[in-house]
Amino acid sequence: MTTFGAPDLAVLLLYMAGVTAWGAWLGRANKGGSDYFLGSRNLPWWAVMLSVVATETSTLTFLSIPGVAYLGTMAFLQLALGYLLGRIVVARVLLPAYYRGELSTAYALLETRFGTGTRRYASGIFMVTRLLADSVRLFATAIPLALITGWSYPVSILVIGAFTLVYTYFGGIRAVVWVDALQMLLYVCGGLIALLLLQGAVDGGWPAILERAGAAGKLQVLDFSTSPAVAYTFWAGLIGGGFLSMASHGTDQLIVQRLLTCRDVRQSQRALIGSGLAVIVQFALFLFVGLGLWAFFDGRAFDSSDAIFASFIIDEMPTGLRGLLIAGVFAAAMSSLSSSINSLASATTYDFWRPLVGRGGASDAARDDRSAMLAGKVFTLVWAGLLIAGAIVFIPLSQGTAAVEVALAAASMAYGGLLGGFALGVLFQRVSQAGAVAGMTAGVGTVVVIWATARTAVAWPWFVFIGLVVTVAVGLLFRRR
Repeated sequence: MTTFGAPDLAVLLLYMAGVTAWGAWLGRANKGGSDYFLGSRNLPWWAVMLSVVATETSTLTFLSIPGVAYLGTMAFLQLALGYLLGRIVVARVLLPAYYRGELSTAYALLETRFGTGTRRYASGIFMVTRLLADSVRLFATAIPLALITGWSYPVSILVIGAFTLVYTYFGGIRAVVWVDALQMLLYVCGGLIALLLLQGAVDGGWPAILERAGAAGKLQVLDFSTSPAVAYTFWAGLIGGGFLSMASHGTDQLIVQRLLTCRDVRQSQRALIGSGLAVIVQFALFLFVGLGLWAFFDGRAFDSSDAIFASFIIDEMPTGLRGLLIAGVFAAAMSSLSSSINSLASATTYDFWRPLVGRGGASDAARDDRSAMLAGKVFTLVWAGLLIAGAIVFIPLSQGTAAVEVALAAASMAYGGLLGGFALGVLFQRVSQAGAVAGMTAGVGTVVVIWATARTAVAWPWFVFIGLVVTVAVGLLFRRR
């Protein structure tokens, strides 16, 4: 294996140290919870758009999606069509509802409709889901660091977590959004650089790569199979991907928190729909990287699909550039991890801690806001520790799996219940709080049972749709007359 030399290490350390220092500096003006968690609601839409894309794709795009194309086809791209459609629905239906009130989390909307119990229940589902999914993302990033340094996975996870925690703790959401924007640009540049290098590394360049991939059937994008067991079909992408996007971008505090930092609903809508277009381009970029890697390695088997692109970076890229690409991997991971930590701390502060301690009157608003920020910093430390621990726990479970699919499946198990809860609140006025809680419980429980007993028969892109239907059906049984 090629040695990761001093120039590469210098590039990587300078990047990580620089980003950490810049993110911490961005938080210098934070005075209270509205600054720390919502950026005073005045961040530009284009920065929020880049942050949304960086948050939802991150390391899973950079490392896992090339592996998906390497082992399969371009069919994963069908999900992106549903992702865009789902964002359009959220922009039209849910975002105006969020901006009609001074809401601090996504689940505050449920409180106005059903009550505090429903808000806390939905927030709790979000916390468990986010902990599971982002622990997997953090583990995926430890793969290249372990390859570079020879460190164990737990040590690699701790190093990434520590750097990210510093700027998230001091900088808050303002640092998260701006650093996300920078990190997204860096790892997209990393993908473009990989395309250029593969042009020279494979005899005949990209024309030969595409010819070989076409002959092997790997250029297939559309699959109109109606089997629910097949993960990447047109119908699973359009319907399953659409509902997944509606849930993740309409009910997940990880994304909704960013959208609430925009100045008004129109700018928030621009950020959301623009992110859907950007994701299509980004998925296509990294799927093509996977095709190039398949031609370069001649279809060689790897222990983990997430190690394919990482191995190419470490073993094949020139000194200095290798350090930049690895910095791109860490950029992807840090953007997702920082976003997750801050959104989890935000939900804990506003959905649980603040209602329990009570609020002061109008004269105490400033003190109350500052107390929320201080509590949020404590919860930031707690959730960072839990995410790091979760990533370490995932290590023995990772063999033969693509992190992108594991993380999306974990999130999808809960998203149907959450989306169904919001649908009951927004579309059905006579459903009670008991109906909302029972519906969400049934929706999430049904999908968990399917995953545990029949995941070879029902692919994960259908989980959100199934969970949504069950949640609404059960919730409607509790309609008030």
